[in-house]
Amino acid sequence: MTNASVREFKMPDVGEGLTEAEILKWYVQPGDTVTDGQVVCEVETAKAAVELPIPYDGVVRSLHFPEGTTVDVGTSIIAVEVAGGAAPAQEAAPAAPAPAAEPEQPAEQPAARQPVLVGYGVATSSTRRRPRKQAQDPAARQAASAVQSELNGHGAAPAAPATPPAAPAAPVAPAAPAQRPLAKPPVRKLAKDLGVDLATVTPTGPDGVVTREDVHAAVAAAQAPQQTAPAAQPAAPAVPAPADRPAAPASYDSGRETRIPVKGVRKATAAAMVGSAFTAPHVTEFVTVDVTRTMKLVEELKQDKEFAGLRVNPLLLIAKALLVAIRRNPDINASWDEAAQEIVVKHYVNLGIAAATPRGLIVPNIKDAHAKTLPELAASLGELVSTAREGKTSPSAMQGGTVTITNVGVFGVDTGTPILNPGESAILAVGAIKPQPWVHKGKVKPRQVTTLALSFDHRLVDGELGSKVLADVAAILEQPKRLITWA
Repeated sequence: MTNASVREFKMPDVGEGLTEAEILKWYVQPGDTVTDGQVVCEVETAKAAVELPIPYDGVVRSLHFPEGTTVDVGTSIIAVEVAGGAAPAQEAAPAAPAPAAEPEQPAEQPAARQPVLVGYGVATSSTRRRPRKQAQDPAARQAASAVQSELNGHGAAPAAPATPPAAPAAPVAPAAPAQRPLAKPPVRKLAKDLGVDLATVTPTGPDGVVTREDVHAAVAAAQAPQQTAPAAQPAAPAVPAPADRPAAPASYDSGRETRIPVKGVRKATAAAMVGSAFTAPHVTEFVTVDVTRTMKLVEELKQDKEFAGLRVNPLLLIAKALLVAIRRNPDINASWDEAAQEIVVKHYVNLGIAAATPRGLIVPNIKDAHAKTLPELAASLGELVSTAREGKTSPSAMQGGTVTITNVGVFGVDTGTPILNPGESAILAVGAIKPQPWVHKGKVKPRQVTTLALSFDHRLVDGELGSKVLADVAAILEQPKRLITWA
């Protein structure tokens, strides 16, 4: 290719504030021709699997990471040879100095954890901070100068400055910052909380990065000698981590156990649920309701021409019932702003629907669900479910939710005590709909019955408000005509 240059495509922030993503699959290989907008790979973030299109035409020169690698946002993942002039060449220039800048990576690492815009690397912002530290410390400059003169003189210089032997000795320490252990901010905080010196931890992450597992392994290794042989092996603590870390995998029987790395959607879900459970004081209320009339209405709507081709099921009417209940009790649709010490009441409803996928539980939401007609709500529900099953839910579809429904009844479960989605004040769990004996018009008859459970944040939703919302949902499902009279 004549007059060609190489352009580096960096891992973009495909969500809001994401710092890394795992490369799930490459759709191209070196030598393949790509065009502007062509999908070159699929990545998994903490929120969803996303396909990445290349923004220019050219020929793939190299793939920088194999499938299964977690890459920081702003890191180049693929090089493409394009036909062009000086402008593309300038963009490729930052890729060349990368190997030279690699020894300084420990100082760059903290800056790389901040959200990075597409097309901007992380090296330049971090390298600007290095000279600033030297400029603020004259003693450090003098020490560095002394070290340089010592290196240039190959040992001759130390003989002259006989009085300040401590000064040359101290500058030798700058070698330590150059070897500062690589670790992400959350890992550093974990190590600090557990009292672990990262310098003593053996890293197993890419490029020598210390992971959370490494820190926990170091803690376990340090505790093991105390529990097993405190007196017999006093010298063992000198090398606890390297010596004992293989011992943990030794007890792992691959024939009887399977270990699955926690990452992607599962990791994000776990963190969100733990944060929600220990931040918002949860209260859950239950109600058992006769939904026989609702089930009859579902069958009638399936025959209605206006719902032709649409997904009509009990969840549709339950969602509509919740939307009506929120309109009657708008304070339930709110969030708690801890920083401002305010309750934020939302005048719109982005209705989240919990969906189980092969990658874990995700909660995409229907934007402005409160403004949709029943057929429009049915269409949105159908699209949401099919997209989730295909694993194509976008991160934006899972952001901004205000209230959620989780349908555990599809698994034959009667009900549950759901945990709130972070940033939301209520979540409704729907149990299985089963025929049960029920007192109807003074007689015991078989009726279609289900149990609803509403969890809410007790900081902003008291028992009265939560009870009113749950009672309204139940009343609508028992008498669906209230969808008209209360609308």
